[in-house]
Amino acid sequence: MNLLHRLAIASALLTTAVLAHAVTPSVFFESPLENQTVKSPVKVVFGLTGKKIGPVGNMSPELGHHHIIINGGAIPTGQPVPADAQHIHFGKGQTETSLDLTPGDYHLTLQFANGAHQSYGPEMSKTIRITVAKP
Repeated sequence: MNLLHRLAIASALLTTAVLAHAVTPSVFFESPLENQTVKSPVKVVFGLTGKKIGPVGNMSPELGHHHIIINGGAIPTGQPVPADAQHIHFGKGQTETSLDLTPGDYHLTLQFANGAHQSYGPEMSKTIRITVAKP
């Protein structure tokens, strides 16, 4: 096998290895966990892979910030995340919060969005169910 052939094989193997280790961007809840029973205030810790946290106004496609949606689902790609009591914005780059929730069952959706609060879509969201216990 000549040197050129060996280099071509090595290059193909390296490219395959790099692609195998590529990270698909996603968000997740570090806490609470799916179906967990918690007490209020609920400490919520956000997780992120494949993108970076950036402030509101920065429109780099590699950056964004978190939103929590209480009892609602993912926002379609490109749509703005509403700003109200159900849709909580973390435009300063926060990666955790405490939620004061009354006892009951909840769906929490973590939604990642760009610097203009435009959703990166369902693929950059995660919904979990929790129960807030009576005190």
